[in-house]
Amino acid sequence: MTKQSLGQQCQQQYYLLLLALSFFTRIPVRLPEVVKPEMLHQASRYFALIGVFIGAVTALILVLLASFLPLSLAVLISMACSLLLSGAFHEDGWADVWDGFGGGWTVEQKLNIMKDSRLGTYGAASLFFILMTKYQSLVLLGTHNENPVLSLSFALVLAHTLSRTVSTSLIFSMSYVSEDAQSKVKPLAQHLSIKGLTILLITGAVVLFTFLPLLHAFVMIVCLWIIRILLILWFNRQLGGFTGDCLGAAQQILEVAVYIILLVLVLPSTVFLAEVR
Repeated sequence: MTKQSLGQQCQQQYYLLLLALSFFTRIPVRLPEVVKPEMLHQASRYFALIGVFIGAVTALILVLLASFLPLSLAVLISMACSLLLSGAFHEDGWADVWDGFGGGWTVEQKLNIMKDSRLGTYGAASLFFILMTKYQSLVLLGTHNENPVLSLSFALVLAHTLSRTVSTSLIFSMSYVSEDAQSKVKPLAQHLSIKGLTILLITGAVVLFTFLPLLHAFVMIVCLWIIRILLILWFNRQLGGFTGDCLGAAQQILEVAVYIILLVLVLPSTVFLAEVR
């Protein structure tokens, strides 16, 4: 490979990373004038890396706020900042899925409801519960650690990365719902190559084994794999495949799952007994 071709390859990967960043955050980036369809497909390989970035920024905000605010308030504000950074993109998908699955009887009805920009009762209730579960899980993680700020920082990076790794991997294993032709995420959600999946999984694995000991990492992998299987069954049962909103909902479920799994791993049994009493 010549230096020129190597430079072109690096530039292409850089553009793919920028494309993923522009799609999942509110950060303005300069993209090439013409974005080819294959670039949109290939950008999904860097979704986990975008998770690393969002988790790291959120963790940094938490560290800064916790230096002069109570931890619970720092957690709440850092959550709000992450919503601003991502444009509540995944939360929007989470709410749309619950509105569609809860309010529709046929696949067509569910898809039409999910495309509706209005927020329904199912979606509003689901947003409340998912955000409250995140908040409570993070506060509990901080409360029962010797170094709460550091442990929460690790948890944020881990959760944002792994949730995007596993949710994006659904693209490789499932069919895109063809009736969802007007979806804004259709170009990014139809295809994930083996090379893209490999890059995605390597990114998630590096973060996982960096922040967790081997046994805990194994437990996390098993739990997230089970959740992944359940998500596939759920989406196939409801729609016969997945949409972009389904990927957003999956990311939210998996992010909360990571926090809860970490709680189970780090809290001794005596703490659970004390909470029950």
